[in-house]
Amino acid sequence: MAIPKLNAYALPTAADIPENKVSWAFEPERAALLIHDMQDYFINFWGDNCPMIDQVIANIAALRDYCKQNNIPVYYTAQPKEQSDEDRALLNDMWGPGINNHPEQQGVVAQLAPDDQDTVLVKWRYSAFIRSPLEQALKETGRDQLIICGVYAHIGCMTTATDAFMRDIKPFMVADALADFSREEHLMALKYTAGRSGRVVMTEDLLPVPQSKGQLRALILPLLDESDEPEDDENLIDYGLDSVRMMALAARWRKVHGDIDFVMLAKEPTLDAWWALLSREPKS
Repeated sequence: MAIPKLNAYALPTAADIPENKVSWAFEPERAALLIHDMQDYFINFWGDNCPMIDQVIANIAALRDYCKQNNIPVYYTAQPKEQSDEDRALLNDMWGPGINNHPEQQGVVAQLAPDDQDTVLVKWRYSAFIRSPLEQALKETGRDQLIICGVYAHIGCMTTATDAFMRDIKPFMVADALADFSREEHLMALKYTAGRSGRVVMTEDLLPVPQSKGQLRALILPLLDESDEPEDDENLIDYGLDSVRMMALAARWRKVHGDIDFVMLAKEPTLDAWWALLSREPKS
């Protein structure tokens, strides 16, 4: 009846993204971020020091940082630590008492702790919209796109995405900023959302440029042919990075840094050099 002990698995990559039925463009001025149920209680089912969860948290943190830099409102869901039987209702039958038995684990994980500018919604059911002011808050701020990340992909996240769709709010499920009971259930949630209620994306699809050298490395590694990882000062071309991929990167990063082009990247194709270019303040 309770949530089982969970095991890590390989997070989805761009190659795992199902075909999206819709091609909605992400528009920051119309978007809000929802960090869903990232409470210690739910994360602790993976145990301590889980690399998969560390990566999910890092991806969510990057999304949150980007949203704060671009005046995109950030919402959290969090179940209360005290829930009456009337409030919990059928959740008792499906999952037992939940956080009621672990009130000390009610808080959001420390790495993602909300600040005074964020809105924390009390979570009563799978959908973040039930018994919450989320829909009204989005309407009042002119937001009709909802970035969804957190846990668990096939339960609350997928249900919230479907509920958003039925309220004419476009959900964007971030594949590598979600976690689930298993990879199979994670991929099922992505497939359902992509075909029925929203658009599935990767963290990097929403971030014009990486927010750290670590994120830059994570972006580049899948583009290389070599199994060995390059050092920060090593030539990426020697590791199989081709000109087509480099041109695609230049086109993407030029949206923020207008002076970046293929020649600039090819002149010194190392992580160190590229991070120096990307970590500059964008020119207004």
